[in-house]
Amino acid sequence: MSKGSAAPKPGDPGGRTGRAAGPGRGGSRSGRPPRGGRLLQDGSRGGRVFRLFARWIRRPLLPAVRLWRRNIQLRIVAGTLLMSLGVVLLLGIVVIGQVRNGLLDAKEKAAQSQAAGGFSAAQDRAATTPATPGQPDGGRDGASVNWRSTLVEQLASGGQSAFNVVALSLDTGDTASRGVRASGEVDPVASIPGDLRLSVAQSTETLQKFTRIHYTSSKASEPGLVIGKRLNDAEGTQYELYYLFPLSQEDDSLALVKGTLATAGLFVVVLLGAIAWLMVRQVVTPVRMAAGIAERLSAGRLQERMKVTGEDDIARLGEAFNKMAQNLQLKIQQLEELSRMQRRFVSDVSHELRTPLTTVRMAADVIHEARVDFDPVTARSAELLGDQLDRFESLLSDLLEISRFDAGAAALEAEPIDLRQVVRRVIGGAEPLAERKNTRIVVVGDQQPVVAEADARRVERVLRNLVVNAVEHGEGRDVVVKLAAAGGAVAVAVRDYGVGLKPGEATRVFNRFWRADPARARTTGGTGLGLSIAVEDARLHGGWLQAWGEPGGGSQFRLTLPRTADEPLRGSPIPLEPEDSRRNREQAAGQARESARRTAVPAQSAGDRQPLPVPPRLPGAPRATVDPTALPGSGARVVARAAADTDGHASGTAAAGRNGNGSGNAEQEDGTRGR
Repeated sequence: MSKGSAAPKPGDPGGRTGRAAGPGRGGSRSGRPPRGGRLLQDGSRGGRVFRLFARWIRRPLLPAVRLWRRNIQLRIVAGTLLMSLGVVLLLGIVVIGQVRNGLLDAKEKAAQSQAAGGFSAAQDRAATTPATPGQPDGGRDGASVNWRSTLVEQLASGGQSAFNVVALSLDTGDTASRGVRASGEVDPVASIPGDLRLSVAQSTETLQKFTRIHYTSSKASEPGLVIGKRLNDAEGTQYELYYLFPLSQEDDSLALVKGTLATAGLFVVVLLGAIAWLMVRQVVTPVRMAAGIAERLSAGRLQERMKVTGEDDIARLGEAFNKMAQNLQLKIQQLEELSRMQRRFVSDVSHELRTPLTTVRMAADVIHEARVDFDPVTARSAELLGDQLDRFESLLSDLLEISRFDAGAAALEAEPIDLRQVVRRVIGGAEPLAERKNTRIVVVGDQQPVVAEADARRVERVLRNLVVNAVEHGEGRDVVVKLAAAGGAVAVAVRDYGVGLKPGEATRVFNRFWRADPARARTTGGTGLGLSIAVEDARLHGGWLQAWGEPGGGSQFRLTLPRTADEPLRGSPIPLEPEDSRRNREQAAGQARESARRTAVPAQSAGDRQPLPVPPRLPGAPRATVDPTALPGSGARVVARAAADTDGHASGTAAAGRNGNGSGNAEQEDGTRGR
């Protein structure tokens, strides 16, 4: 027994092995991760390395891919070159095959004719040569060898390097003694294939095969055709006679044909590519010109036109494009003039209504002060008159502010301000309304300064609108105002827990005079322009004003401003969707269940179970994170819920007072300045 082992004790059936079996399934007692967890870690590490490698490979290819996707001329020319190359290759293969077959057929016919004549001459010579009687076997073997040598020399003398002749004995065991003779320093053993010799030895027909001819000298091997036949010599002994025809000339001819075809094919491919480039250029150049002019038209240079030459399809396209540009210029000028007249009308009407409204206000104040002397109906009418005059004055002020934004006359007076002070002033002004609604306003994140270069008056107007809306539509629940600053941005989010917003309403809540239920009379809210003015104020700062909501789960409006004026925004320190939303709660619960399932271990005995270390939970500090809603096209989101949780009547009433221009804030967080 080894020193480190121990025998199992009575009552411990498994000894050390049995005690280690329990924790070994879920993880070792030494704190190392279990085998499955280690495999998951290795797999994730391998996937990360693969992604890094793929990114490293793809990075230098991105410019080429971008050029390929944007340049139609390059794609057409490249496609023409590839197709031309394919056609040339196919044609070359066919031509080379035909030439090769023709050369080999001609060589084969000539070789068969020459070999047939040689075989006939050898047979005739054997028939006319008299045998020498009375010699022992050794003498007959020597005579046979001498006869074959003479025969090979005579047959090869007419070849003049056009062919070589080899004579072999059928007895392959002692080839040298049986008279192996070859002309032209040919290596008969390496040049004549074994299967051909076997076939010749077993047949009386003339057989042939393509092979390589090897030489005993330093001469390089070359392709050739071997033709063989079994014959009888003057002594009546059978032997093998082979003709070896080199194919070097045919090989050189075929190489010349290949080189010629390759040169001609390359020239044809290049020529076709140049022709395709010139032809496509005639079509692509006007298209590029039209694209450039269209970009200049979209930039406001409405006088741009295409240069039209000729009467072909491209010329007709240019004429149609110019006609379209001219009509667009006329329509845009008409719309600009109409818009200018409308803005002037709104501004003039707003200013002209100031004087009679002031007179009516003075008279209404007098009547309102004397309402105690009136009968109840007249006194109530005096109160309603005062309330509606207040609303009328607010509407005129909002219309004047909107007209300034439309005319581009709104000016930004930016200076470093602490948003905490602005939030305190807004909450102080909203306290009476919050008390009437039995709502508590909670401020989060005001421990540290939240400083940004902004217009205090406009920021206060935006936050006042958001807080008042949250209190009015919060159904008596708490309203949370959260501040955060990180990176180059500051943010203020106003969260309520009312009926929330229906799907799609968060993108329309900023439209002017927009209502969730147009048939419902306006009993809550202001003039219907508050959120429109707020989003214009946010644009003027180069910031974002976004909305989120879910039916029955409340809503959240987030104002994000750059720390420094004219600095583009890249993200917001506060996520648009709050952490306590229904979807986030479900995801957190699912992650908790999954974590509990992964960390679960089999039951252990009380003596072997050890408590797992639990890390302390630290309070999270706000971080500068770029949440997905900060990307273009996903600024405002609404999370739908089940039909059982949706209260259409309440949500329609709550969303009636939230309106403005949502076409440029929540769905586009591109950091551009407002008009």
